[in-house]
Amino acid sequence: QVQLVESGGGLVQAGGSLRLSCAASGRTFTGYAMGWFRQAPGKEREFVARISWRLGSTRYAYSVVGRFTISRDTCKNTMYLQMNSLKPEDTAVYYCAASSYYRSSYYEPSAFDYWGQGPQVAASS
Repeated sequence: QVQLVESGGGLVQAGGSLRLSCAASGRTFTGYAMGWFRQAPGKEREFVARISWRLGSTRYAYSVVGRFTISRDTCKNTMYLQMNSLKPEDTAVYYCAASSYYRSSYYEPSAFDYWGQGPQVAASS
């Protein structure tokens, strides 16, 4: 069982930056990938970014390309999401997720097996 503990988040002005962290606890993470999703009020949960754990290859949603950077520290069992140039439309609850094995549909929530609780991120205009 993998437990995901998130930290970071908060309220910033549009154009500001925030950094989210997600630590996998319980045991060393040996799964395939970890990722971030977000869910705004009244909307479905949507893919933000994913990183493969062994090779560090990344995928991003088009809406965050060039502004967000996903990374991981395998020694600390921790994944990060650096968010720059935040926009009001980035406001959402951000969820950390972990996938045990490869799935081609990495952008779907169903491709992930474990989820964190989700810190709130808000960017005011």
